[in-house]
Amino acid sequence: MKVKVIKDDCISCGLCVNEVPAVFDWDDDDKAVAITDDVPDKLESEAQDAMDGCPTDAIIEA
Repeated sequence: MKVKVIKDDCISCGLCVNEVPAVFDWDDDDKAVAITDDVPDKLESEAQDAMDGCPTDAIIEA
């Protein structure tokens, strides 16, 4: 599974960064960014929850 954050849609709510810090972090503009090319198998469920919970649907499967 690969994920991507659409920077223009991110409102910096922090849900994904707080829920899955091994996959998401902040960039220099305080927007979320996926920090790994492939989500580790053991974190796919959490990454999916972050995608589903994103209030602006800024996280997509890449």
